[in-house]
Amino acid sequence: MDKILNLYDGLYRKYGPQHWWPGETQYEVIIGAILTQNTAWSNAEKAIANLKSAKALDPAILIGLEDARLKELIRPSGFYNQKAERLKSITSWYLYNRKKAISMDRMALRQELLGIKGIGRETADSIALYGFKKPIFVVDAYTRRFCRHHGLLEKGEYDDYRLLFEDAIGLKTKIFNEYHALIVAWGKLHGKATTTN
Repeated sequence: MDKILNLYDGLYRKYGPQHWWPGETQYEVIIGAILTQNTAWSNAEKAIANLKSAKALDPAILIGLEDARLKELIRPSGFYNQKAERLKSITSWYLYNRKKAISMDRMALRQELLGIKGIGRETADSIALYGFKKPIFVVDAYTRRFCRHHGLLEKGEYDDYRLLFEDAIGLKTKIFNEYHALIVAWGKLHGKATTTN
């Protein structure tokens, strides 16, 4: 669909490159995807800063943290009881599967991530795209509003939106990365949107 590519060009001209995801390592990107669930990125950043200060932003260290200590460190991100459990689950998976995940097919990786308790489609796709460089388009509340606003799709399921972009663009990781970030930039100027998993 030419309209989707034309909108991308317009957003890129208006907002410029967004340099997403703001994580220094693959593991930090994965942790960030969990911590930003149901909260603003600024809150997730505070939790990441706490983990860094405690030298705990390392899978081998985080997995060994006592639950109470981990909850204390990630408290700024909210829902810290749930997120502590999810961080341990994804970290355990990462320790045993990161090498295999790099070479996995994008949808096979997505299915594996969705099998981890507390990981929904938006989080799984964020991890796949930003952490493992797999071409999967990430859908959030901003994406849905963007599509309604521009007459692309009035309503649908998560994967209806994902496939709308993937079919129009092709499987292009770099464009997916930038497009999602640009839609978030657009969304922030068009009112609040809550994230969903």
